[in-house]
Amino acid sequence: MTGFRATIVVSDPTACPVADTSTAAEEPITSVTRSRASANGTVVEEFGVASATAETANATTAELTPIQASDRETVYRFEREADADCACELVERSGTPVSSVRADDGSLQLTFRTLELAELADIVDELREHFDGVVVEELTQDHDDETSDPVFVDRDSLTTRQREILETAHEMGYFDYPKGANATDVAAELGIARSTFTEHLAAAQTKVLDALLEK
Repeated sequence: MTGFRATIVVSDPTACPVADTSTAAEEPITSVTRSRASANGTVVEEFGVASATAETANATTAELTPIQASDRETVYRFEREADADCACELVERSGTPVSSVRADDGSLQLTFRTLELAELADIVDELREHFDGVVVEELTQDHDDETSDPVFVDRDSLTTRQREILETAHEMGYFDYPKGANATDVAAELGIARSTFTEHLAAAQTKVLDALLEK
């Protein structure tokens, strides 16, 4: 049996305390847990943020309750209605559990598995009815074939500048054959010297190839 693993980014998940707090957090929020709906129809969620963000979190999201604190991390708890149209709830109403939640700079990244692409399309359509900026960031397929050789490339290994350069070059067709743009074109679009572009591009490509070749 094969299936798909999808990561969807919701760039503007309105009224989400986790996403709201991530706008002031020093690091992405990755430790998010949720309970099942209780008898009174509420869901309890908890998440941890760097302790340096604690004061800002309390000031910006009044419904958060700190339940644990250390020098490194503060854990917050909040309640919401089970029938709220939050991003996680909308995904799971399809019968697909969200396996991981990540919040960074106000956006949510939701990862889940599905057997059919049609189901993924339905989930994306549902999210887009409620939120702006819904994008499928990553989609991978599981295979029964024992000869498959999946490789994970950590995008966080790239600097912000390297990612910007790769994305711009890709969008302009620099990697196409024949090329849609040359190095001078891309450098001009980025507002940098051609030599600077090629230097950053080489560094980014080296990191990606190291991951693919398992160096």
